[in-house]
Amino acid sequence: MANGEFILKINSRYNLFTRAEKKVADYVLQDPKSVLFMSITDLADACEVGDTSVFRFCKTMQLQGYQEFKMLLSLSISDDDDSSQIASMLSGRITQEDTIEDVAKKVLQMNINALNETYSLLNLDDLSLTIDYMLRAEQIYFFGVGSSLLTAMDAVNKFIRITPKVHNISDAHLQAMVASILSPKDLAFVISYSGATKDTIQVAQQAKKAGAKVACITRFAKSPLTAYSDVAILCGTNEGPLQGGSTSARISQMMLIDLIYMEYFKRTYEQSSANKQKTSGAVLKKLY
Repeated sequence: MANGEFILKINSRYNLFTRAEKKVADYVLQDPKSVLFMSITDLADACEVGDTSVFRFCKTMQLQGYQEFKMLLSLSISDDDDSSQIASMLSGRITQEDTIEDVAKKVLQMNINALNETYSLLNLDDLSLTIDYMLRAEQIYFFGVGSSLLTAMDAVNKFIRITPKVHNISDAHLQAMVASILSPKDLAFVISYSGATKDTIQVAQQAKKAGAKVACITRFAKSPLTAYSDVAILCGTNEGPLQGGSTSARISQMMLIDLIYMEYFKRTYEQSSANKQKTSGAVLKKLY
């Protein structure tokens, strides 16, 4: 789609929108760049409409959903004024003119910024409550899809060394099934950058319906996922619509997993230390 064509399409379909959808269209047309890093709930709040109105707006635009909308919007922003700035923003501020040394420095800075922002977003009360839920839980399931699944798997790989009650399932259908039969004594730990992935939200819905506690790691304080969560921990870094699965986003998530692990270990020091020694010994003969 050529530059500006998608924005022109919004204008051309304006008369098809409902009153609420027109509020969304007006906001997008007025400041399309700001929308690129907004969650569906952020945009809904800015337009003073519900999430469903934003989703209906996307459907009226004949799109599958909000993520496709943001992707096409990012490709459609005009390059008349400051396309280099937008392209730089969408590509992690790395340009074609950068040397490999420049790229190395910028990647380093992006990851440092992600860690600093994650630290600045920390709510220690929410962090402590999350660990309380983990300590009380009989079983803990880490859920995620896409790149967040890798974070969930890393979390289990870390915690399995000190406690046998952590689990991970990679298949999205099986995740929903397991979530539906959790008990009030279990914890569903859901990881999602956007907080708006259908499979992930379904898991949170099923776990909540089953009576289990739901904790999440996500970027946005208000999202469909946080609506089903008992506690939410926020990760830093802005991931553009063309940057899905960015390393800086995963680094910020893993920083939080490390922090939760350390505090969990500290609170269960005797048992965790004993288990760590056992699990390390179990694989000792597998090393040269």
